[in-house]
Amino acid sequence: MEDREPTIRSRALGEGLREAMNSAGYNASEMARQLDWSHSKVSRLLAGTRGGSSNDVSAWLATCRVIGPERVRLMKLCTDQNRPGLLQTHGSRLPLQLRELMDYENKSSAIGEYEASMVSGLLQTGDYARAVISRNVNVPAEEVDDRVYARLARQGLLSKPQPPRLTFFLHEPVLKTPVGSLATMSDQLHHLLRLSVRRNLTLRVVPTAMGAHAAMTGSFRLMDVSNFKKIVYLESETSSLFLEKPIEIGAYANILAALDRSALPEGQSKELIASIATELYADREDHDEHDRA
Repeated sequence: MEDREPTIRSRALGEGLREAMNSAGYNASEMARQLDWSHSKVSRLLAGTRGGSSNDVSAWLATCRVIGPERVRLMKLCTDQNRPGLLQTHGSRLPLQLRELMDYENKSSAIGEYEASMVSGLLQTGDYARAVISRNVNVPAEEVDDRVYARLARQGLLSKPQPPRLTFFLHEPVLKTPVGSLATMSDQLHHLLRLSVRRNLTLRVVPTAMGAHAAMTGSFRLMDVSNFKKIVYLESETSSLFLEKPIEIGAYANILAALDRSALPEGQSKELIASIATELYADREDHDEHDRA
């Protein structure tokens, strides 16, 4: 069987099989010996460049003693591995962590993102994240702390020795929508200013005054995954969608290119953020003085 370009599903299958192998205490050579396969077959299956049959995947999972929901998930990926894209439905109970998203983020050389309604999760402070997550009616109160921790843990991406090139476009109302207390918003805006000085991070504002713009359809993320391909990530309340078809990638790349032409330059974006943050500080101090009086 010839190698083929991996899809998101075949790659997710390979990552799942690798995790099962590691959890069972095996390495690739030991799995090849256990299953009487060639080393190249194991390597290509883990990389997603060669599709394993249902029998192959079933034998792998049996060897690694994988049962229950995880076995069902991986067998489903095996069946659908040649289909482009990946839709994950979560129901009303959203997952604590999206494994595929975190994996792609950490393996990306560049990420471009547009946010229409809130600060990107990669840029949120703990208090801002808590304010957002705690107001989500589908998140049980007992899960809020874990979800805040999971969101902040993703930000380790920003401090990697070789971090990806990050470009964020924020719609201006994101900066003015009061999430949490005035102090929370002020701290969040100052956090954006601190992050904006990083060499690998570009932060730009899409001003309200420009009216209609290229990203009116909503938030998205375009990731250039090293040794794989470009992927678009979309998220809704109960599902997340990974896109990989060239026509899909091209459409979102066009949107980012249009935003690059129309958003405020970096310097003006920082000035606007600083101006709004100063107004929030002034409001907070006025309230504090009023309360003391």
